Amino acid sequence: MKVLVTGANGFVGRSLVKRLLESGTTEVIFHTRAQNEPIPDGCKHFAAIVGPETDWTTALRGVDAVFHLAARAHKLADRRSGAEATAVYRSVNTDGTLRLATQAAECGVRRFIFLSSIGVNGSETFDHPFTADDKPDPQTPYALSKLEAERGLMSLAQQSVMEVVIVRAPLVYGAFAPGNLGSLLNAVRHHRLLPLGAIRQNRRSLVSVENLVDLLTTGCLRHVAAKNQVFLVCDDQDLSTTELVVTMAHAVGVKARLLPIPLWMLRIATGLVGKPHVYKQLVGNLQVDMAKTRELLNWTPPKTVVEGFQLVGNNLR
Repeated sequence: MKVLVTGANGFVGRSLVKRLLESGTTEVIFHTRAQNEPIPDGCKHFAAIVGPETDWTTALRGVDAVFHLAARAHKLADRRSGAEATAVYRSVNTDGTLRLATQAAECGVRRFIFLSSIGVNGSETFDHPFTADDKPDPQTPYALSKLEAERGLMSLAQQSVMEVVIVRAPLVYGAFAPGNLGSLLNAVRHHRLLPLGAIRQNRRSLVSVENLVDLLTTGCLRHVAAKNQVFLVCDDQDLSTTELVVTMAHAVGVKARLLPIPLWMLRIATGLVGKPHVYKQLVGNLQVDMAKTRELLNWTPPKTVVEGFQLVGNNLR
């Protein structure tokens, strides 16, 4: 099998490519933005910026499946707001995705696997976890651009023989994860005192990069039932913020340094520094129900949360 992996040098991309190469039966086209990026042995390289005018035909020649991981992430446009931010995200995450997918269908690609975001469902859960069939409720320009891409892909799937598989992931963790989770892990490793010792009532779903890659390769790539479906993924074990920090600390061999700051004080503090959304991320719930993934694909996460973070610790030592 020959596959194209976009964003192959990213956090998820490198783990995915490693798994594909280990199979010994997959030829990988390794996509990056820049020409001079290092690539693993055994891969062919294709460099291009994801956008509405990119020509992918050279990279797509003879390709059986596409894993589309490349995206404009939150931090790359967080200084913009309103219509400007929406346009920035849409150019890459929506228009760039649909340009690639359209050319993939024209080139005879059989399956297009799109890594989306749980943010398409919303930013917080209340009475019940998110499911794959919930009405979308994106709260950010990033999540909106992912939803628009999903809808465009499903429309394309109805007009062509190419199959589409969409995976919405919550926070993905691993030894070198970027973003807020990576920053939190770094703070724990360096014994920093964190005011998160009283956040024990919330529940948040996570997914290890190993579990995510397993779903992408064993379920999404080949399973017949994955055709034109949306799936949610998680480790199937939710943690409170305090439990998350303690689990991280144990995995990297340190003692968690936590202050049990009352939640009302955290709310005031995050408001004073102009980041009320941080309070919601720390204290709110975001739970994922992946019953559809389990039932249709006969898939369960191969690693528990504890095992996932043990791998993080092993990789950082």
